[in-house]
Amino acid sequence: MDDYWKELQGKRLHDPLSKNQVSPIPHILVQGPLIVGAGPSGLAVAACLKQKGIQSLILERAECIASLWQFKTYDRLRLHLPKQFCQLPFMPFPSHFPTYPTKQQFLSYLKAYADYFKLKPVFNCTVIRAEWDEGCGFWKVKSVRDQKVVVEYFCKWLIVATGENAEEIIPQIEGLEIFEGPVVHTSSYKTGEEFHGKKVLVIGCGNSGMEVCLDLCNFNASPYLVVRNSVHILPHEILGRSTFGLSMCLLRWLPMRIVDHFLLLLSRLMLGDTSKLGLHRPKFGPLQLKNLSGKTPVLDVGTFAKIKTGKIKVRSGVTRLTHRAAEFVDGSVENFDAVILATGYKSNVPSWLKERHMFDEKDGMPRKEFPNGWKGEYGLYAVGFTKRGLLGASIDAKRIADDIELCLEN
Repeated sequence: MDDYWKELQGKRLHDPLSKNQVSPIPHILVQGPLIVGAGPSGLAVAACLKQKGIQSLILERAECIASLWQFKTYDRLRLHLPKQFCQLPFMPFPSHFPTYPTKQQFLSYLKAYADYFKLKPVFNCTVIRAEWDEGCGFWKVKSVRDQKVVVEYFCKWLIVATGENAEEIIPQIEGLEIFEGPVVHTSSYKTGEEFHGKKVLVIGCGNSGMEVCLDLCNFNASPYLVVRNSVHILPHEILGRSTFGLSMCLLRWLPMRIVDHFLLLLSRLMLGDTSKLGLHRPKFGPLQLKNLSGKTPVLDVGTFAKIKTGKIKVRSGVTRLTHRAAEFVDGSVENFDAVILATGYKSNVPSWLKERHMFDEKDGMPRKEFPNGWKGEYGLYAVGFTKRGLLGASIDAKRIADDIELCLEN
């Protein structure tokens, strides 16, 4: 590594083009792994490395850790799973935190985590290109600091921790650009207070769409929920235990199809027939569907009761929007004051990582499914792309740290 670095610096020194540059691009050699992203996944893998005595460098495009949680989540958000399934490696949540920590509690936990492990990301540093250089045997990572200073890093190990939720998904809906009321993605939604008394169309029926509808109800808005596809709605808790925790426990002893059948039976007893209200269940069970496609079932936190009473109205897909109205697939037309897009997020990896083997160019996700998508070629790793939340990220973080430690020993 040192020999190559000296050769590179020598070439730059004697390059006539480089001499004519007023301010040549700084080149920085990273002795350990370089991590792109300072969200929970990036922090987790940096902490796992540090536990093994391996220093890393974290680059983060925002001005803080966990920017998605800081700036792109609504006020009432809580962790949907019990805290023991969401803690990062080597540091549990404080014992006085509730079972389902609030957004602010989770952020305070992440800050304490970064402080405890003395993790200091380089903020306002956007990676614009990363590629493997076969000639020198390094990853070349070009970044822009503070929107103006270009810096190029060289590293042996590159860890992609930008996650599944890097960019908002904006659906292609005819007329969306001409709708005259507010059109906001849930990444910009904070509270239903600004929609008080308004008729709001919420497009998307995942956990975010369902919870935004509930929040709108609490501020006396009239939400209409668009459900284009089938969806599993499960009680948040069953028999006094979290549904997720109960599922994990049962899966230790029973096949997935039996656990799915049990969950659906209890959900039918507790919620009734959801299809009567326009919420049709997929043909696969909730756990099987999650395992096959990564699609998470909705854990109901009170929204379904509002649907039952009619305070939240369910509509099928939207065909188009006009200046103040929406036309649905059944031909009906209704006026609305605002539209909220609960249409989720996507990976942005293909926009900056020039690599075709590990990540799919279409969706920016690892081509290999969990648990095999964490490792690529030439020291390339991925953390936070398991479609299994913080638990999956922690599993991959530990694997990556173990693998890099093994590389250093050999």
